[in-house]
Amino acid sequence: MSEINPVLNMSIFGLFVAVTLFIVFRASRNTRTAADYYAAGRSFTGPQNGFAIAGDYLSAASFLGICGAIAINGYDGFLYSIGFLVAWLVALLLVAELLRNTGKFTMGDVLAFRMRQRPVRAAAALATLAVSFFYLLAQMAGGGSLVNLLMGIEGEVGQAIVIAVVGVVMILYVLIGGMKGTTWVQIIKAGLLIAGALAMTVWVLALYGFNLSELLGRAAARPDGAGQDLLAPGAKYGENLLTQLDFISLALALVLGTAGLPHVLMRFYTVPTAKEARRSVVWAISLIGLFYLFTLVLGYGAGALVGPEEISSAPGGANAAAPLLALALGGPLLLGFIAAVAFATILAVVAGLTITASASFAHDVYVNVLRKGKESAVNEVKVARVTALVIGACAIAGGILAKDQNVAFLVALAFAVAASANLPTILYTLFWRRFNTTGALWSMYGGLGAAIVLIVFSPAVSGSETAMIPGADFALFPLSNPGLVSIPLSFLLGWLGTMLSKDPADPEKQAEMEVRSLTGAGAEKAVAH
Repeated sequence: MSEINPVLNMSIFGLFVAVTLFIVFRASRNTRTAADYYAAGRSFTGPQNGFAIAGDYLSAASFLGICGAIAINGYDGFLYSIGFLVAWLVALLLVAELLRNTGKFTMGDVLAFRMRQRPVRAAAALATLAVSFFYLLAQMAGGGSLVNLLMGIEGEVGQAIVIAVVGVVMILYVLIGGMKGTTWVQIIKAGLLIAGALAMTVWVLALYGFNLSELLGRAAARPDGAGQDLLAPGAKYGENLLTQLDFISLALALVLGTAGLPHVLMRFYTVPTAKEARRSVVWAISLIGLFYLFTLVLGYGAGALVGPEEISSAPGGANAAAPLLALALGGPLLLGFIAAVAFATILAVVAGLTITASASFAHDVYVNVLRKGKESAVNEVKVARVTALVIGACAIAGGILAKDQNVAFLVALAFAVAASANLPTILYTLFWRRFNTTGALWSMYGGLGAAIVLIVFSPAVSGSETAMIPGADFALFPLSNPGLVSIPLSFLLGWLGTMLSKDPADPEKQAEMEVRSLTGAGAEKAVAH
Protein backbone atom coordinates (compact mmCIF):
# COMPACT_ATOMS: atom_id res chain seq x y z
CA MET A 1 0.00 0.00 0.00
CA SER A 2 3.04 2.28 0.38
CA GLU A 3 3.30 2.63 -3.42
CA ILE A 4 0.06 4.61 -3.60
CA ASN A 5 0.70 8.25 -4.53
CA PRO A 6 -2.24 10.43 -3.36
CA VAL A 7 -0.94 13.56 -5.16
CA LEU A 8 -0.69 11.72 -8.51
CA ASN A 9 -4.12 10.13 -8.08
CA MET A 10 -5.85 13.40 -7.34
CA SER A 11 -3.94 15.26 -10.08
CA ILE A 12 -5.26 12.85 -12.73
CA PHE A 13 -8.76 13.08 -11.25
CA GLY A 14 -8.53 16.89 -11.11
CA LEU A 15 -7.52 16.96 -14.80
CA PHE A 16 -10.58 14.87 -15.71
CA VAL A 17 -12.90 17.13 -13.70
CA ALA A 18 -11.42 20.26 -15.32
CA VAL A 19 -11.85 18.88 -18.87
CA THR A 20 -15.39 17.65 -18.30
CA LEU A 21 -16.47 20.88 -16.57
CA PHE A 22 -15.21 22.79 -19.63
CA ILE A 23 -17.33 20.50 -21.86
CA VAL A 24 -20.33 21.00 -19.56
CA PHE A 25 -19.92 24.80 -19.78
CA ARG A 26 -19.81 24.56 -23.58
CA ALA A 27 -22.93 22.38 -23.65
CA SER A 28 -24.81 24.73 -21.29
CA ARG A 29 -24.80 27.52 -23.88
CA ASN A 30 -27.49 25.65 -25.83
CA THR A 31 -29.64 24.82 -22.79
CA ARG A 32 -32.60 27.20 -23.18
CA THR A 33 -35.82 25.18 -22.98
CA ALA A 34 -37.19 22.39 -20.80
CA ALA A 35 -36.53 19.95 -23.66
CA ASP A 36 -32.90 21.09 -23.68
CA TYR A 37 -32.48 20.69 -19.92
CA TYR A 38 -34.30 17.35 -19.54
CA ALA A 39 -33.75 15.67 -22.92
CA ALA A 40 -30.72 17.48 -24.43
CA GLY A 41 -32.99 18.87 -27.18
CA ARG A 42 -33.42 15.25 -28.42
CA SER A 43 -30.23 15.87 -30.40
CA PHE A 44 -28.15 12.73 -29.79
CA THR A 45 -27.80 9.90 -32.33
CA GLY A 46 -28.38 6.23 -31.49
CA PRO A 47 -24.65 5.37 -31.16
CA GLN A 48 -23.97 8.48 -29.06
CA ASN A 49 -26.89 7.68 -26.78
CA GLY A 50 -25.74 4.04 -26.64
CA PHE A 51 -22.38 5.19 -25.27
CA ALA A 52 -24.18 7.51 -22.83
CA ILE A 53 -26.48 4.68 -21.65
CA ALA A 54 -23.40 2.50 -21.15
CA GLY A 55 -21.81 5.37 -19.23
CA ASP A 56 -24.95 5.73 -17.13
CA TYR A 57 -25.34 1.99 -16.53
CA LEU A 58 -21.72 0.96 -15.95
CA SER A 59 -21.70 2.42 -12.48
CA ALA A 60 -19.41 1.99 -9.50
CA ALA A 61 -21.21 -1.31 -8.94
CA SER A 62 -20.19 -2.61 -12.36
CA PHE A 63 -16.55 -1.67 -11.97
CA LEU A 64 -15.68 -1.72 -8.26
CA GLY A 65 -18.42 -3.91 -6.76
CA ILE A 66 -18.49 -6.72 -9.33
CA CYS A 67 -14.70 -7.03 -9.62
CA GLY A 68 -14.56 -7.33 -5.83
CA ALA A 69 -17.43 -9.82 -5.72
CA ILE A 70 -15.73 -12.05 -8.33
CA ALA A 71 -12.32 -11.79 -6.62
CA ILE A 72 -13.75 -12.96 -3.29
CA ASN A 73 -16.78 -15.11 -4.28
CA GLY A 74 -15.77 -16.26 -7.77
CA TYR A 75 -18.61 -17.71 -9.83
CA ASP A 76 -21.33 -16.32 -7.57
CA GLY A 77 -19.88 -12.81 -7.95
CA PHE A 78 -20.00 -13.10 -11.75
CA LEU A 79 -23.76 -13.68 -11.49
CA TYR A 80 -24.08 -9.91 -10.91
CA SER A 81 -22.60 -9.34 -14.38
CA ILE A 82 -24.94 -11.90 -15.95
CA GLY A 83 -28.01 -10.38 -14.25
CA PHE A 84 -27.13 -6.79 -15.17
CA LEU A 85 -26.58 -7.78 -18.83
CA VAL A 86 -29.62 -10.04 -19.32
CA ALA A 87 -31.76 -7.24 -17.89
CA TRP A 88 -31.13 -5.23 -21.06
CA LEU A 89 -33.03 -7.76 -23.16
CA VAL A 90 -36.14 -7.03 -21.07
CA ALA A 91 -35.59 -3.29 -21.55
CA LEU A 92 -35.05 -3.66 -25.32
CA LEU A 93 -37.93 -6.02 -26.05
CA LEU A 94 -40.61 -4.61 -23.75
CA VAL A 95 -39.89 -1.02 -22.84
CA ALA A 96 -37.40 1.13 -24.80
CA GLU A 97 -39.22 1.96 -28.03
CA LEU A 98 -42.74 2.03 -26.56
CA LEU A 99 -41.63 4.34 -23.78
CA ARG A 100 -39.84 6.71 -26.18
CA ASN A 101 -42.97 6.98 -28.31
CA THR A 102 -45.39 7.56 -25.44
CA GLY A 103 -43.58 9.91 -23.08
CA LYS A 104 -42.10 13.36 -23.12
CA PHE A 105 -39.52 13.81 -20.35
CA THR A 106 -40.19 11.38 -17.47
CA MET A 107 -41.59 7.97 -16.60
CA GLY A 108 -44.62 9.77 -15.11
CA ASP A 109 -45.58 10.97 -18.61
CA VAL A 110 -46.10 7.37 -19.71
CA LEU A 111 -47.85 6.12 -16.59
CA ALA A 112 -50.26 9.09 -16.49
CA PHE A 113 -51.01 9.06 -20.23
CA ARG A 114 -54.41 7.38 -19.88
CA MET A 115 -54.88 7.69 -16.10
CA ARG A 116 -55.91 10.48 -13.74
CA GLN A 117 -52.89 12.75 -14.02
CA ARG A 118 -52.25 14.10 -10.53
CA PRO A 119 -52.30 10.97 -8.31
CA VAL A 120 -50.38 8.84 -10.83
CA ARG A 121 -47.72 11.49 -11.45
CA ALA A 122 -47.25 11.96 -7.69
CA ALA A 123 -46.78 8.19 -7.24
CA ALA A 124 -44.37 8.01 -10.20
CA ALA A 125 -42.30 10.89 -8.81
CA LEU A 126 -42.12 9.27 -5.36
CA ALA A 127 -40.99 5.97 -6.90
CA THR A 128 -38.38 7.78 -9.02
CA LEU A 129 -37.01 9.62 -5.99
CA ALA A 130 -36.84 6.39 -3.94
CA VAL A 131 -34.99 4.42 -6.65
CA SER A 132 -32.65 7.34 -7.32
CA PHE A 133 -31.84 7.64 -3.60
CA PHE A 134 -30.86 3.96 -3.25
CA TYR A 135 -28.77 4.16 -6.43
CA LEU A 136 -27.13 7.38 -5.22
CA LEU A 137 -26.20 5.63 -1.96
CA ALA A 138 -24.33 2.99 -3.96
CA GLN A 139 -22.38 5.52 -6.02
CA MET A 140 -21.45 7.63 -3.00
CA ALA A 141 -20.38 4.48 -1.13
CA GLY A 142 -18.11 3.69 -4.08
CA GLY A 143 -16.68 7.19 -3.84
CA GLY A 144 -15.98 6.67 -0.14
CA SER A 145 -14.17 3.39 -0.84
CA LEU A 146 -11.94 5.02 -3.46
CA VAL A 147 -11.13 7.92 -1.18
CA ASN A 148 -10.13 5.47 1.56
CA LEU A 149 -7.78 3.62 -0.75
CA LEU A 150 -6.30 6.40 -2.87
CA MET A 151 -5.88 9.30 -0.49
CA GLY A 152 -4.85 7.45 2.62
CA ILE A 153 -7.68 9.32 4.38
CA GLU A 154 -8.93 6.90 7.00
CA GLY A 155 -10.53 9.29 9.48
CA GLU A 156 -14.32 9.58 9.38
CA VAL A 157 -14.21 13.38 9.00
CA GLY A 158 -11.71 13.30 6.13
CA GLN A 159 -13.74 10.74 4.17
CA ALA A 160 -16.93 12.74 4.73
CA ILE A 161 -15.28 15.90 3.38
CA VAL A 162 -14.10 14.19 0.17
CA ILE A 163 -17.50 12.55 -0.42
CA ALA A 164 -18.99 16.03 -0.04
CA VAL A 165 -16.54 17.39 -2.65
CA VAL A 166 -17.54 14.63 -5.10
CA GLY A 167 -21.19 15.52 -4.48
CA VAL A 168 -20.57 19.23 -5.12
CA VAL A 169 -18.84 18.53 -8.47
CA MET A 170 -21.76 16.31 -9.49
CA ILE A 171 -24.26 19.06 -8.61
CA LEU A 172 -22.26 21.49 -10.76
CA TYR A 173 -22.54 19.15 -13.77
CA VAL A 174 -26.32 19.06 -13.41
CA LEU A 175 -26.94 22.73 -12.62
CA ILE A 176 -24.73 24.04 -15.41
CA GLY A 177 -25.05 21.55 -18.25
CA GLY A 178 -28.43 19.86 -17.79
CA MET A 179 -28.94 16.62 -19.71
CA LYS A 180 -26.69 17.67 -22.61
CA GLY A 181 -23.66 18.31 -20.41
CA THR A 182 -24.35 15.20 -18.35
CA THR A 183 -24.65 13.09 -21.52
CA TRP A 184 -21.27 14.24 -22.85
CA VAL A 185 -19.66 13.43 -19.48
CA GLN A 186 -21.22 9.95 -19.67
CA ILE A 187 -20.00 9.38 -23.25
CA ILE A 188 -16.41 10.35 -22.33
CA LYS A 189 -16.54 8.28 -19.16
CA ALA A 190 -17.84 5.19 -21.00
CA GLY A 191 -14.99 5.42 -23.52
CA LEU A 192 -12.36 5.79 -20.78
CA LEU A 193 -13.83 3.02 -18.61
CA ILE A 194 -14.05 0.47 -21.45
CA ALA A 195 -10.57 1.40 -22.73
CA GLY A 196 -9.06 1.12 -19.22
CA ALA A 197 -10.80 -2.20 -18.53
CA LEU A 198 -9.68 -3.55 -21.94
CA ALA A 199 -6.04 -2.60 -21.28
CA MET A 200 -6.09 -4.26 -17.85
CA THR A 201 -7.85 -7.36 -19.23
CA VAL A 202 -5.24 -7.84 -21.98
CA TRP A 203 -2.45 -7.24 -19.44
CA VAL A 204 -3.81 -9.85 -17.00
CA LEU A 205 -4.36 -12.43 -19.76
CA ALA A 206 -0.84 -11.78 -21.13
CA LEU A 207 0.63 -12.66 -17.72
CA TYR A 208 -1.00 -16.09 -18.04
CA GLY A 209 -0.20 -16.70 -21.72
CA PHE A 210 -3.74 -15.64 -22.77
CA ASN A 211 -4.98 -18.84 -21.13
CA LEU A 212 -8.15 -18.15 -19.14
CA SER A 213 -8.03 -21.63 -17.60
CA GLU A 214 -4.55 -20.91 -16.20
CA LEU A 215 -5.80 -17.63 -14.68
CA LEU A 216 -8.80 -19.32 -13.04
CA GLY A 217 -6.53 -22.09 -11.70
CA ARG A 218 -4.10 -19.57 -10.16
CA ALA A 219 -6.95 -17.68 -8.48
CA ALA A 220 -8.36 -20.94 -7.05
CA ALA A 221 -4.91 -22.08 -5.89
CA ARG A 222 -4.31 -19.14 -3.56
CA PRO A 223 -4.12 -20.33 0.06
CA ASP A 224 -5.99 -17.27 1.36
CA GLY A 225 -8.99 -17.78 -0.95
CA ALA A 226 -12.00 -20.08 -1.24
CA GLY A 227 -10.08 -22.68 -3.29
CA GLN A 228 -11.97 -24.63 -5.92
CA ASP A 229 -15.24 -23.15 -4.61
CA LEU A 230 -14.30 -19.99 -6.56
CA LEU A 231 -14.94 -21.87 -9.81
CA ALA A 232 -18.28 -23.45 -8.90
CA PRO A 233 -21.69 -22.06 -7.95
CA GLY A 234 -22.45 -21.88 -4.26
CA ALA A 235 -19.48 -20.09 -2.65
CA LYS A 236 -21.78 -17.28 -1.52
CA TYR A 237 -25.35 -18.40 -2.22
CA GLY A 238 -25.22 -22.20 -1.89
CA GLU A 239 -24.86 -22.64 1.85
CA ASN A 240 -28.51 -23.42 2.61
CA LEU A 241 -32.08 -22.94 1.39
CA LEU A 242 -32.20 -19.37 2.73
CA THR A 243 -29.13 -18.21 0.78
CA GLN A 244 -30.46 -19.95 -2.34
CA LEU A 245 -33.76 -18.05 -2.01
CA ASP A 246 -31.72 -14.88 -1.52
CA PHE A 247 -29.96 -15.59 -4.81
CA ILE A 248 -33.28 -16.08 -6.65
CA SER A 249 -34.49 -12.81 -5.11
CA LEU A 250 -31.32 -11.02 -6.24
CA ALA A 251 -31.58 -12.48 -9.77
CA LEU A 252 -35.21 -11.34 -10.11
CA ALA A 253 -34.28 -7.83 -9.00
CA LEU A 254 -31.32 -7.58 -11.39
CA VAL A 255 -33.12 -8.96 -14.46
CA LEU A 256 -36.35 -7.00 -13.99
CA GLY A 257 -34.92 -3.86 -12.40
CA THR A 258 -33.25 -2.25 -15.43
CA ALA A 259 -36.53 -1.78 -17.31
CA GLY A 260 -37.83 0.17 -14.29
CA LEU A 261 -34.80 2.39 -13.60
CA PRO A 262 -35.93 6.00 -14.15
CA HIS A 263 -32.47 7.35 -15.02
CA VAL A 264 -32.03 4.68 -17.72
CA LEU A 265 -35.58 5.16 -19.08
CA MET A 266 -35.03 8.94 -19.29
CA ARG A 267 -32.09 8.40 -21.65
CA PHE A 268 -34.50 7.19 -24.35
CA TYR A 269 -35.95 10.71 -24.58
CA THR A 270 -32.62 12.25 -25.69
CA VAL A 271 -32.88 10.75 -29.22
CA PRO A 272 -35.09 12.20 -31.99
CA THR A 273 -36.96 9.02 -33.03
CA ALA A 274 -37.99 5.57 -31.84
CA LYS A 275 -35.62 4.04 -34.40
CA GLU A 276 -32.70 5.84 -32.75
CA ALA A 277 -33.96 4.64 -29.35
CA ARG A 278 -33.73 1.05 -30.61
CA ARG A 279 -30.27 1.67 -32.08
CA SER A 280 -29.08 3.20 -28.82
CA VAL A 281 -30.14 0.11 -26.85
CA VAL A 282 -28.35 -2.22 -29.30
CA TRP A 283 -25.17 -0.14 -28.97
CA ALA A 284 -25.56 -0.09 -25.19
CA ILE A 285 -26.00 -3.89 -24.98
CA SER A 286 -22.86 -4.43 -27.11
CA LEU A 287 -20.71 -2.09 -25.01
CA ILE A 288 -22.09 -3.29 -21.67
CA GLY A 289 -21.75 -6.98 -22.66
CA LEU A 290 -18.13 -6.42 -23.67
CA PHE A 291 -17.37 -4.69 -20.39
CA TYR A 292 -18.94 -7.48 -18.31
CA LEU A 293 -16.70 -10.02 -20.08
CA PHE A 294 -13.77 -7.91 -18.92
CA THR A 295 -15.01 -8.05 -15.30
CA LEU A 296 -14.60 -11.85 -15.33
CA VAL A 297 -10.89 -11.52 -16.13
CA LEU A 298 -10.37 -8.50 -13.85
CA GLY A 299 -12.13 -10.15 -10.88
CA TYR A 300 -10.23 -13.43 -11.11
CA GLY A 301 -7.06 -11.45 -11.95
CA ALA A 302 -7.43 -9.50 -8.71
CA GLY A 303 -8.03 -12.77 -6.87
CA ALA A 304 -4.87 -14.33 -8.37
CA LEU A 305 -2.46 -11.36 -8.26
CA VAL A 306 -3.61 -9.48 -5.14
CA GLY A 307 -5.50 -12.12 -3.17
CA PRO A 308 -8.82 -12.11 -1.29
CA GLU A 309 -7.12 -11.49 2.07
CA GLU A 310 -5.40 -8.26 0.98
CA ILE A 311 -8.54 -7.08 -0.86
CA SER A 312 -10.81 -7.71 2.14
CA SER A 313 -8.43 -5.96 4.56
CA ALA A 314 -7.86 -2.91 2.30
CA PRO A 315 -9.75 0.34 2.98
CA GLY A 316 -13.05 -0.04 1.12
CA GLY A 317 -12.97 -3.85 1.32
CA ALA A 318 -14.15 -5.71 -1.78
CA ASN A 319 -14.63 -2.41 -3.65
CA ALA A 320 -10.82 -2.00 -3.69
CA ALA A 321 -10.20 -5.08 -5.91
CA ALA A 322 -9.95 -3.26 -9.27
CA PRO A 323 -7.73 -0.39 -8.00
CA LEU A 324 -5.43 -2.86 -6.19
CA LEU A 325 -5.16 -4.94 -9.39
CA ALA A 326 -4.19 -1.76 -11.29
CA LEU A 327 -1.52 -1.07 -8.65
CA ALA A 328 -0.17 -4.63 -8.95
CA LEU A 329 -0.04 -4.41 -12.76
CA GLY A 330 1.17 -0.89 -13.56
CA GLY A 331 2.12 0.73 -10.30
CA PRO A 332 0.97 4.16 -9.13
CA LEU A 333 0.49 5.58 -12.65
CA LEU A 334 -2.04 2.91 -13.76
CA LEU A 335 -3.69 3.09 -10.35
CA GLY A 336 -4.05 6.86 -10.78
CA PHE A 337 -5.66 6.44 -14.20
CA ILE A 338 -8.04 3.66 -13.07
CA ALA A 339 -8.90 5.63 -9.94
CA ALA A 340 -9.71 8.71 -12.03
CA VAL A 341 -11.89 6.58 -14.32
CA ALA A 342 -13.69 5.09 -11.31
CA PHE A 343 -14.24 8.57 -9.87
CA ALA A 344 -15.49 9.70 -13.27
CA THR A 345 -17.83 6.71 -13.28
CA ILE A 346 -19.31 7.78 -9.97
CA LEU A 347 -19.63 11.44 -11.00
CA ALA A 348 -21.31 10.67 -14.33
CA VAL A 349 -23.81 8.19 -12.89
CA VAL A 350 -24.66 10.41 -9.92
CA ALA A 351 -25.18 13.37 -12.28
CA GLY A 352 -27.58 11.25 -14.41
CA LEU A 353 -29.48 10.13 -11.32
CA THR A 354 -29.73 13.66 -9.96
CA ILE A 355 -31.08 15.16 -13.18
CA THR A 356 -33.64 12.33 -13.43
CA ALA A 357 -34.87 12.78 -9.86
CA SER A 358 -34.99 16.58 -10.14
CA ALA A 359 -36.81 16.37 -13.51
CA SER A 360 -39.38 14.00 -12.03
CA PHE A 361 -40.11 16.30 -9.11
CA ALA A 362 -40.22 19.49 -11.20
CA HIS A 363 -42.16 18.06 -14.17
CA ASP A 364 -44.48 15.59 -12.43
CA VAL A 365 -45.03 17.05 -8.96
CA TYR A 366 -44.48 20.82 -9.27
CA VAL A 367 -45.90 21.47 -12.76
CA ASN A 368 -48.55 18.76 -13.15
CA VAL A 369 -49.66 18.13 -9.55
CA LEU A 370 -49.15 21.42 -7.70
CA ARG A 371 -49.56 23.87 -10.62
CA LYS A 372 -52.00 21.68 -12.63
CA GLY A 373 -49.97 22.10 -15.80
CA LYS A 374 -50.07 25.91 -15.68
CA GLU A 375 -46.42 26.81 -15.33
CA SER A 376 -43.79 28.22 -17.71
CA ALA A 377 -40.87 26.07 -18.90
CA VAL A 378 -38.43 28.61 -17.43
CA ASN A 379 -39.85 28.24 -13.92
CA GLU A 380 -40.01 24.48 -14.33
CA VAL A 381 -36.27 24.33 -15.06
CA LYS A 382 -35.58 26.64 -12.09
CA VAL A 383 -37.47 24.27 -9.78
CA ALA A 384 -35.56 21.31 -11.24
CA ARG A 385 -32.25 23.02 -10.46
CA VAL A 386 -33.26 23.79 -6.86
CA THR A 387 -34.40 20.17 -6.48
CA ALA A 388 -31.02 18.98 -7.79
CA LEU A 389 -29.36 20.92 -4.94
CA VAL A 390 -31.56 19.23 -2.32
CA ILE A 391 -31.06 15.76 -3.83
CA GLY A 392 -27.30 16.35 -3.97
CA ALA A 393 -27.25 17.22 -0.26
CA CYS A 394 -29.24 14.05 0.57
CA ALA A 395 -26.87 11.96 -1.58
CA ILE A 396 -23.84 13.34 0.26
CA ALA A 397 -25.39 12.55 3.67
CA GLY A 398 -26.46 9.04 2.56
CA GLY A 399 -23.07 8.33 1.00
CA ILE A 400 -21.31 9.15 4.26
CA LEU A 401 -23.57 6.68 6.10
CA ALA A 402 -23.22 3.85 3.54
CA LYS A 403 -19.55 4.23 2.63
CA ASP A 404 -18.50 0.78 3.90
CA GLN A 405 -21.11 -1.27 1.97
CA ASN A 406 -20.39 -3.31 -1.19
CA VAL A 407 -21.66 -1.09 -3.99
CA ALA A 408 -22.89 -3.98 -6.17
CA PHE A 409 -25.10 -5.07 -3.27
CA LEU A 410 -26.46 -1.54 -2.74
CA VAL A 411 -27.27 -1.22 -6.46
CA ALA A 412 -29.13 -4.55 -6.28
CA LEU A 413 -31.38 -2.96 -3.63
CA ALA A 414 -32.08 -0.05 -6.02
CA PHE A 415 -32.93 -2.56 -8.75
CA ALA A 416 -35.33 -4.34 -6.38
CA VAL A 417 -37.13 -1.07 -5.60
CA ALA A 418 -37.30 -0.20 -9.34
CA ALA A 419 -38.60 -3.65 -10.30
CA SER A 420 -41.21 -3.54 -7.51
CA ALA A 421 -42.46 0.05 -7.82
CA ASN A 422 -42.10 0.78 -11.55
CA LEU A 423 -41.90 -2.24 -13.84
CA PRO A 424 -45.31 -3.85 -13.13
CA THR A 425 -47.05 -0.48 -13.61
CA ILE A 426 -45.13 0.24 -16.84
CA LEU A 427 -45.96 -3.17 -18.33
CA TYR A 428 -49.63 -3.04 -17.29
CA THR A 429 -49.92 0.52 -18.68
CA LEU A 430 -48.40 -0.43 -22.04
CA PHE A 431 -50.03 -3.84 -22.55
CA TRP A 432 -53.25 -4.21 -20.48
CA ARG A 433 -56.22 -2.25 -21.82
CA ARG A 434 -58.33 -2.59 -18.69
CA PHE A 435 -55.61 -1.26 -16.37
CA ASN A 436 -56.76 1.89 -14.55
CA THR A 437 -55.68 4.56 -12.08
CA THR A 438 -56.53 2.52 -8.97
CA GLY A 439 -54.49 -0.42 -10.25
CA ALA A 440 -51.56 1.90 -11.01
CA LEU A 441 -51.61 3.44 -7.52
CA TRP A 442 -51.95 0.08 -5.76
CA SER A 443 -49.11 -1.36 -7.83
CA MET A 444 -46.71 1.57 -7.34
CA TYR A 445 -47.36 2.37 -3.71
CA GLY A 446 -47.72 -1.31 -2.75
CA GLY A 447 -44.55 -2.39 -4.55
CA LEU A 448 -42.55 0.60 -3.31
CA GLY A 449 -43.79 0.28 0.27
CA ALA A 450 -43.21 -3.49 0.40
CA ALA A 451 -39.69 -3.19 -1.04
CA ILE A 452 -38.63 -0.43 1.36
CA VAL A 453 -40.18 -2.03 4.46
CA LEU A 454 -38.59 -5.40 3.66
CA ILE A 455 -35.19 -3.74 3.11
CA VAL A 456 -35.43 -1.86 6.43
CA PHE A 457 -36.21 -5.08 8.31
CA SER A 458 -33.70 -7.23 6.37
CA PRO A 459 -30.17 -8.41 7.30
CA ALA A 460 -28.88 -5.72 4.90
CA VAL A 461 -29.72 -3.02 7.46
CA SER A 462 -29.27 -4.79 10.81
CA GLY A 463 -28.53 -8.13 12.44
CA SER A 464 -25.60 -9.28 10.27
CA GLU A 465 -21.83 -8.73 10.13
CA THR A 466 -22.08 -6.51 7.02
CA ALA A 467 -25.24 -4.61 8.05
CA MET A 468 -25.55 -0.86 7.46
CA ILE A 469 -26.23 -0.34 11.18
CA PRO A 470 -23.63 -2.47 12.99
CA GLY A 471 -24.59 -3.66 16.45
CA ALA A 472 -28.34 -3.24 15.93
CA ASP A 473 -30.67 -6.17 15.27
CA PHE A 474 -34.26 -5.55 14.19
CA ALA A 475 -34.15 -7.86 11.14
CA LEU A 476 -37.52 -9.62 10.78
CA PHE A 477 -37.32 -10.52 7.06
CA PRO A 478 -34.71 -13.23 6.37
CA LEU A 479 -33.66 -12.27 2.80
CA SER A 480 -31.17 -9.49 2.05
CA ASN A 481 -32.92 -8.60 -1.22
CA PRO A 482 -36.73 -8.15 -1.18
CA GLY A 483 -37.35 -8.84 -4.90
CA LEU A 484 -38.73 -12.35 -4.49
CA VAL A 485 -41.64 -11.02 -2.40
CA SER A 486 -42.09 -7.38 -3.46
CA ILE A 487 -42.06 -7.84 -7.28
CA PRO A 488 -44.84 -10.50 -7.49
CA LEU A 489 -46.77 -8.55 -4.82
CA SER A 490 -46.68 -5.41 -6.98
CA PHE A 491 -47.98 -7.32 -10.03
CA LEU A 492 -50.72 -8.85 -7.85
CA LEU A 493 -51.74 -5.48 -6.36
CA GLY A 494 -51.92 -3.87 -9.81
CA TRP A 495 -54.26 -6.63 -11.01
CA LEU A 496 -56.30 -6.62 -7.80
CA GLY A 497 -56.72 -2.82 -7.70
CA THR A 498 -57.91 -2.81 -11.31
CA MET A 499 -60.35 -5.70 -10.88
CA LEU A 500 -61.86 -4.45 -7.60
CA SER A 501 -62.26 -0.77 -8.54
CA LYS A 502 -65.09 0.88 -10.40
CA ASP A 503 -62.58 3.30 -11.93
CA PRO A 504 -63.35 3.25 -15.68
CA ALA A 505 -60.51 3.06 -18.23
CA ASP A 506 -60.65 5.64 -21.05
CA PRO A 507 -60.96 3.64 -24.31
CA GLU A 508 -60.09 6.64 -26.51
CA LYS A 509 -56.94 7.43 -24.54
CA GLN A 510 -56.04 3.74 -24.51
CA ALA A 511 -56.41 3.53 -28.32
CA GLU A 512 -54.32 6.70 -28.77
CA MET A 513 -51.61 5.34 -26.50
CA GLU A 514 -51.55 2.00 -28.31
CA VAL A 515 -51.16 3.63 -31.73
CA ARG A 516 -48.57 6.09 -30.48
CA SER A 517 -46.46 3.53 -28.60
CA LEU A 518 -46.41 1.06 -31.51
CA THR A 519 -46.02 3.48 -34.44
CA GLY A 520 -44.48 6.64 -33.00
CA ALA A 521 -47.29 8.77 -34.46
CA GLY A 522 -47.59 11.91 -32.33
CA ALA A 523 -44.45 11.21 -30.30
CA GLU A 524 -42.41 14.13 -29.00
CA LYS A 525 -40.07 15.21 -31.80
CA ALA A 526 -36.70 16.92 -31.75
CA VAL A 527 -36.89 20.59 -30.90
CA ALA A 528 -35.41 22.98 -33.46
CA HIS A 529 -33.13 25.71 -32.16
